[in-house]
Amino acid sequence: MDKQGAYIETVKASDLVLKPISWLWRAYLAHGKLHILGGRPGCGKTTIAMSLAASTTKGVWPDGYVSEIGNVVVWSGEDDPSDTLAPRLILSGADMDKVHFVNAVYDSKGIRAFNPATDTELLERRVKEIGNVMLLVIDPIILAITGDDHKNASVRRGLQPLADLAAAEDVVVLGITHFSKGTTGREPVDRITGSLAYGAAARIVLVASKQRDVETRIFCKAKSNIGEDEGGFEYELVEATLPNNPGITASYVKWGTPIDGAARDILAVAEADDDKAGGRVSRLSEAKDFLLEFLSDGAVEATIVQEAAKIYGIAEKTLQRARESLGIKPTKTGMKEGWVWNLPENINVEDGQEEGQ
Repeated sequence: MDKQGAYIETVKASDLVLKPISWLWRAYLAHGKLHILGGRPGCGKTTIAMSLAASTTKGVWPDGYVSEIGNVVVWSGEDDPSDTLAPRLILSGADMDKVHFVNAVYDSKGIRAFNPATDTELLERRVKEIGNVMLLVIDPIILAITGDDHKNASVRRGLQPLADLAAAEDVVVLGITHFSKGTTGREPVDRITGSLAYGAAARIVLVASKQRDVETRIFCKAKSNIGEDEGGFEYELVEATLPNNPGITASYVKWGTPIDGAARDILAVAEADDDKAGGRVSRLSEAKDFLLEFLSDGAVEATIVQEAAKIYGIAEKTLQRARESLGIKPTKTGMKEGWVWNLPENINVEDGQEEGQ
């Protein structure tokens, strides 16, 4: 033992107690593991996460697999639970008593916003207090990283506390992120934005994509270190009105036909039109998809949109062209307020076309 009293513990392989992988959703979501869900703008990644949350509270999954019923904890740095996430959960059939949103942190300095990069220990404590938590959603996972998220060391340091939380509490941790621009045709795991450490650290990587002007989208496994890494599902994003709240509309996932094959082959078919379009058109298409998704729930301050676009790797000129193409006109809400961007009332969020076209 050295002067600091530190030492390394080892365990003989013969003393280990062997155990099988425990699945929340067989082959897709594993207890005690870190997962990443990535995809292109417009794919409804957060809506997919709410569908998975609903399945966790019901114990029934898109392929008919039946699991134990559990609680869910959700932190979102982008969407409001009251007007966006909760309505999506309701339409997905969730047991709302079993879903818990991370609201704020109370400490010696008062009340502040939760920070996934520094508050993992507090989050683990709350997960224990709630009990029977089976799914933890972090959206977006990039905010768990301090420093440059394109550097492997920074990403691994940022993700390790979440991986440790997953193992300690036997919970599925699902981090949501996006594809880097201009990566169509590459291996799906390599398309995850930032460092390759995102895909390396996750035991399972799930991806979503869509064809332009087609309702059907694609959800599939891009990587699995603990099971088969092929297959997925078609799905659609459906807009509906809440049964007991006719003034509120939201989207939910309508799961479709199972798909066989490797993720790269599945996405190659789904994104064939973008491959033909060429790089410049594809970048504009991605920027338009980003705006359609980011502004789908209402007006957003222009500075917030522009900062988010930078994170998504969208150039300022490309964002400007996409805004003009969609007919988005910046407006001011008051003399002292900043500029906001909002989608035109007659635009179809699904395909970016004006109604009647």
